[in-house]
Amino acid sequence: MVNPPDWRRYCVKPLSNYPKPAFMTRKATLHFIDSCSRQRAELARIGFALGHHCEVYGDLSELAAHPPREGIIIARDTAEDGGVGMILDRLGRLGIWLPLIAVDEQPRPNRIVEAIKAGALDYLALPFDPERFTRSLDRIEKEAEQFGVARRRMIEARDRISTLSTREREVLDWLAMGSSNKAIARELEISPRTVEIHRANMMTKLGARHAAEAVRLKMEAKLEPKLTA
Repeated sequence: MVNPPDWRRYCVKPLSNYPKPAFMTRKATLHFIDSCSRQRAELARIGFALGHHCEVYGDLSELAAHPPREGIIIARDTAEDGGVGMILDRLGRLGIWLPLIAVDEQPRPNRIVEAIKAGALDYLALPFDPERFTRSLDRIEKEAEQFGVARRRMIEARDRISTLSTREREVLDWLAMGSSNKAIARELEISPRTVEIHRANMMTKLGARHAAEAVRLKMEAKLEPKLTA
């Protein structure tokens, strides 16, 4: 990792300009992912100025080589690389359930919405407003444990749901909306008996003992319905 003295040449503001965090009893570890070495240095400088320990990575592969087990990930949202959704998906595959803040210069509203839907806990514009960054870290530190549990459940639920056929997924979507077998049959224009077969196969693949468990998995996965009535 880069040593603090190397960052001084990138400084554009004195460190005294940044408020010291008064909300933590211990310093948070911040993991910055950015392909630009100068931007990584600047982000880390701000993190150190706020009293945190900082690690920097050129890309997700560098972080994956030494998977962190604590702290907060701050990653550049780059659409051409798959964006925040891809980052969180890869982190989940690595068993890394840390909270993530997305960042970018002049972020567009649609990118912010996509990142939050994907699972980012905040989206900040670059360059950082130190006070805004501090408030975000304060809130996320309090939510970190809950985020990790929820993120793990979401990935596991999505993995199970990905095994469903198109029809089985449609049955699950309608079931999650409270539809009966007969109502689902009408919507999909198939027989109630066929719905029962798809429903039974869906329950088996999900490992659900009853409909409530299947619906709970659907909710935990946070997937948009794929209804094709």
